[in-house]
Formats: sequence, C-alpha cells, structure tokens
Amino acid sequence: MPAARDSLLDAAYAALEVRPWAGVRMVDVAAAAGVSRQTLYNEFGSKQGLARALVRRETEGYLAGVERILSRPAGGVPAEDGEAAAGAGGPAAVPEEAPARLAAAADWTLRTAKANPLVRAVLTGCWNERLPSPADQSLPPPVPGPRTGFPMAPPPVEAPLPGPSELVGRFSDRAVAALEADWPKEELTELGSACTAAVRLTLSCVVAPADPEEVGRLVRGAFAGLPRHPAGR
Repeated sequence: MPAARDSLLDAAYAALEVRPWAGVRMVDVAAAAGVSRQTLYNEFGSKQGLARALVRRETEGYLAGVERILSRPAGGVPAEDGEAAAGAGGPAAVPEEAPARLAAAADWTLRTAKANPLVRAVLTGCWNERLPSPADQSLPPPVPGPRTGFPMAPPPVEAPLPGPSELVGRFSDRAVAALEADWPKEELTELGSACTAAVRLTLSCVVAPADPEEVGRLVRGAFAGLPRHPAGR
C-alpha cells in the first residue's frame, strides 16, 4: 500500500516534530494517517520498523536532492534548487564547472541538515534524546527456534541504514558520476579525490556550522589544483 505507507511516514515525521520519539504512539500515527493500527503494523511490523523506514526515507530524499543538484541541466538549476546555488556563492554556474556544482550540493546539505533532524543525525552519527535511538534502526536479532532454542535466521529485511562514512562515499560517487564525462580518464583519480575532500569538508560544516559563503570557498578549494575541462572535450 504505497499511499498508506507514505501517509504513515508523513504522520510519524509530523509527530516527531512536536514530541520526542519515545512519546510517539503507534495508535496516534495510524489515526493521523487515517488508517487502522493493524495497517500500520502490517506495513512496518513494529515501532522499530517504523523508525527504520522513516530514517531511510529522509536519508534517500536527501541523497536524491544531492543528485538532482549535481546533475542539473545546462543553463542553471531547477527552480526549487535556486536558493541552494545562490547561497553557495552567487548565480548558478554552467554544469561543467565542478566546484560550483559541489558548492551547490554542499549548500543543499547544510540547509537540509539544519531543517531535518534525522538527516543531520545520519550525517553526523549524533542522535539526541528526541530522536529514535541507533538501536531502533538496527536489524532485528535472530529469533529463538521453537524447539531447539537455537537462534533462527531472521526474516529477510532491508539493508542496514547508512552511517556518515557510507554517506561520504555515496555523495562522492554521485559527484564523480555527474562530473566524469567532462574529465579526461587519466585524471579521474584526482577528480575522485577532490570530490571526496569536498564532501568531507561539507560534513565537517554540518558538525560545526559555517557561513554559506565560507562553505562554498572551502568546497571550491578542494578543486584548486585541478584543471578545468569544458564539456564535450
């Protein structure tokens, strides 16, 4: 039930905005979404499953925004991303200008982390008392067998949620994929290193917030030693 699932996740996020996760009740989430509590349990299995799905959705939404900005078409960025590009250092740059595109993605990251506590927690690995605890997002333990008492394999579940290190890799991979067409093959290693450095600088500014223009300068600095390569070379 995709529609019910989205409504339940929306309701859970809205509840988290006004009370700590420990105070969020499944019955209230179901009521806010307009479905039965049984539907909620059928969809997520438990409050732990709901927390895991909510964190995953917010994380994937953040990464989709990163990819959208990095892959924007020639001549500018989509309207909803214009603020990010402007905040990262002025008007939108042409797509082949790698530092400007990474700066725009950095600005998106900082703005999203500031507005969304779940994204901030995933990016930094710091979970405060208002949020689901890291244990709420771990995979369920093996279930004791009915006769032998030995652990049985748990039912199939989704992959573990990404942590800060994995997000650095996924962000960097998206950046390289968006930029590599404009770079000679012999310089792709240097491009990858510059993208990783830019991403790590971005995440450090999530932990210790900095002025957007300063963040843009830091990210651009990661590319200072690389030559510029126009599209279609």
